[in-house]
Amino acid sequence: MFSASATGAQPCSDLLNYKMNKLRSSQSIDFCEAFQGKVILAVNTASNCGYTLQFKGLEALYQKYKDKGLVIIGFPSNDFNQEFDAPEKTANACYINYGVTFPMLEKSIVTGASANKFFQKLIKSSGQEPQWNFYKYLIGTDGLFIEAFASNVTPEQLDSKISGLLSTQ
Repeated sequence: MFSASATGAQPCSDLLNYKMNKLRSSQSIDFCEAFQGKVILAVNTASNCGYTLQFKGLEALYQKYKDKGLVIIGFPSNDFNQEFDAPEKTANACYINYGVTFPMLEKSIVTGASANKFFQKLIKSSGQEPQWNFYKYLIGTDGLFIEAFASNVTPEQLDSKISGLLSTQ
C-alpha cells in the first residue's frame, strides 16, 4: 500500500508513512520525506545493554554507506529494561560515548500492542517482533521490509548484504 509523498513525486510506502521526534528534540522526522528511496536499517536500541557496543559498528556502517543511500534509524526503547528514563542520558550514551551521527529518535515502545506505529507496521510486515535490544530490520528502497536480524547479528555481518542492496540501485 502506497500513499502520495509530501512532494507528490513518488508514492510512499505505508511503512514509511510515519513521523516521530528526534532524540532530545522537538524536531519531527517525516519518514517519507527523509528516508524514501533509501535502504533503511531500523534498530531498537538501549544504552545499558551488552549489545550497546554495536553502536560503534552501526556508526561505521552508516559512515561507509550513507552517501550511497543507507540510513540507519535508532529507536531507543526500554522494553527490555535497559534504557535510561532521561533522554539526556540516552543522548549522551549515543552521541558522546559512541559518536552516533545517524538519526536517533525519542524513546518509545517497540513490542506488543503499545509499540509505536512504525514498529507495529514493521512487525506486521515482517512477522517478527524484537526479541531483545539491537534487533535489526532491513527495509528496501521501495519502503518494504526485506529481512530481520537477531540482536547477536553484528553490523559488520550486514555489510555485504547492504552493499549488495545499494549496488542494485
